[in-house]
Amino acid sequence: MTTLKKGDAAPLFSGKDQDGNVHTLADYKGKKLVVFFYPKANTPGCTAEACDLRDNYARFEAQNYALLGVSADSAKAQASFKNKYEFPFPL
Repeated sequence: MTTLKKGDAAPLFSGKDQDGNVHTLADYKGKKLVVFFYPKANTPGCTAEACDLRDNYARFEAQNYALLGVSADSAKAQASFKNKYEFPFPL
C-alpha cells in the first residue's frame, strides 16, 4: 500500500458508486478532490462525518472541490445511506 504525503499527486483510480456509475480520477480533472473513507454507513461516526460534508457542500463547491465517499459497504447500503441523508455527492 502506498502512503501519500502532503503535495503528492493522487494515484489513478476507478470505482463504482452507489448507482453503479464508474468514477475515475480523470473525471475530476480541473477540480480539487476530497476523497473521504468511512468504514460503515449509518454508524454514528460515519454519519456525522458525511452529514458535516453535506452541510458544508456549497462551501466546497464554491472553492472548486468535489467530494467522493469510499466504503466497503455494498452498493445497496451506499444508496440507502445516500438517500436517507440526502448526500449531494457519490458514495
